[in-house]
Amino acid sequence: MMDKTKIDNERPSALDPSSEEIRGWGSAAIEVVAAYLDSIRDRRVYPETSSKQIREKLDRALPGEGIGFERLLETFSDVLVPMSRHNGHPRMFGYVQAPGTAIAAIADLLASALNANLTAWRSAPAAVEVERLTIDWIKEIIGVDAGATGLFVSGGSMANLAALATARRAKAPADLTSRGAQFFPRAMRVYVSEETHHSVAKAAALLGIGRDNVRVVGVDECFKIRIGELVAKIEEDLEAGHLPFFVVASAGTVNTGAFDPLAEVSEVARRFNLWMHVDASYGGFAALAPSAKSLFDAMREADSVALDPHKWLYLPVDCGCVLYRDAEAARATFAHDAEYTRVLEQQPDEAFAFWDYGPELSRRFRALKVWMMLKGVGLRVLGEMIEKDLACARHLERLVRASEDFEMLAPVELSIFCFRHVPSGLKLALARANEAERARLNQKLDRLNERLLIALQQDGSSYLSNALLGGRFCLRGCVMNYRTTLRDMEILLDDLRRLAPVASRRDAT
Repeated sequence: MMDKTKIDNERPSALDPSSEEIRGWGSAAIEVVAAYLDSIRDRRVYPETSSKQIREKLDRALPGEGIGFERLLETFSDVLVPMSRHNGHPRMFGYVQAPGTAIAAIADLLASALNANLTAWRSAPAAVEVERLTIDWIKEIIGVDAGATGLFVSGGSMANLAALATARRAKAPADLTSRGAQFFPRAMRVYVSEETHHSVAKAAALLGIGRDNVRVVGVDECFKIRIGELVAKIEEDLEAGHLPFFVVASAGTVNTGAFDPLAEVSEVARRFNLWMHVDASYGGFAALAPSAKSLFDAMREADSVALDPHKWLYLPVDCGCVLYRDAEAARATFAHDAEYTRVLEQQPDEAFAFWDYGPELSRRFRALKVWMMLKGVGLRVLGEMIEKDLACARHLERLVRASEDFEMLAPVELSIFCFRHVPSGLKLALARANEAERARLNQKLDRLNERLLIALQQDGSSYLSNALLGGRFCLRGCVMNYRTTLRDMEILLDDLRRLAPVASRRDAT
């Protein structure tokens, strides 16, 4: 048995360091952060490493005793930094990836130090008020109804799931929640476009709606949902005795950045009594850019909206957001009585609980980095940076259209660009080929661009991802970085041209 006197008198220094130690750790860590951010443009985007090499650099033994902060920081600097993909690099164009900001990184440190758990007002009074305030700001930014409610979640996928759960509860008979979907005889139908994010179908499967009940609607030549086909599928399902209840409009698709016509989707939703959800996880904060503002004119018609502040507010992960036009619909979905969550003798504002509006109980203080970013930087600067990102993507599109060796595979609407390398000889051959020969040449171009993408990622100067559009493999990039310049778009094409001969030789073998 442990000596009681020793327990009472001993300070657990490893878990409760002195203020001097904390200051020392903080200073050392901030030096590492500052040096990293200062050098990020000069680093390779993607490391030359392997899983085996990383494992060999890490001490694999389960630690019985601690090694001290200095050695931990050495491992971070010497192993984790050089062996990471640098998402803040100005030519990190792969995926829809924000760079993070220094002010938000510090906000995360402060939030973790406070360790507030935003379950309800009584659990974290100041933090809950900050979240409610920042949600109000976000509603104002994107133009939803001022009476809407919302909360921060882990990301867009969780936001889509929460919105779909709320719509199912609102549009299905009340006993579905208590008795289960198996007691409801009609299939509940969800409508998405070919370009809708896969998290919606995943959410349908998790909620018992079923992937087979997610109706996929075709897109037009600009990759926007076809309204006529949407109406036809809804009418077909009604004729078959199903229950259409949920339609998704994308405010910036993940493949091409296409922005569905919100007003037209809203008209269809009202006509057939569907819940209209807008997945604005990628494009939502483009509302801050003057050139994109008009796209959001019908946003207030949405019943729910999914957003990702950890995308175009340049915040580090994780920070998603879901908004509901009807707060009571969300509360009817997620509120659940339990004695340990019962709020006693408080005014309505203080009786507020986030667990009544989303699937999570424990929730970290995500709102602090949103508040510090918006308050510390301001909307003017954020809007200018987003506008600059849009300009960079349009600059790339102009360069490609003017080139002899590249071609666009989708129009640029926001900041995603999809294109491919086409050697001049193949471009001429494609123009002259019959249908069968064109198919063969396109297959050859698919293989060539696959090899070119791999070569680019391994090279480390720039980074793209890939997409499949109209059956064609394409090089896909997204500009979402305040560090990116017009010159970076030119460097990207220079990198591809430099590596094209390597990819051609590999493809030939």
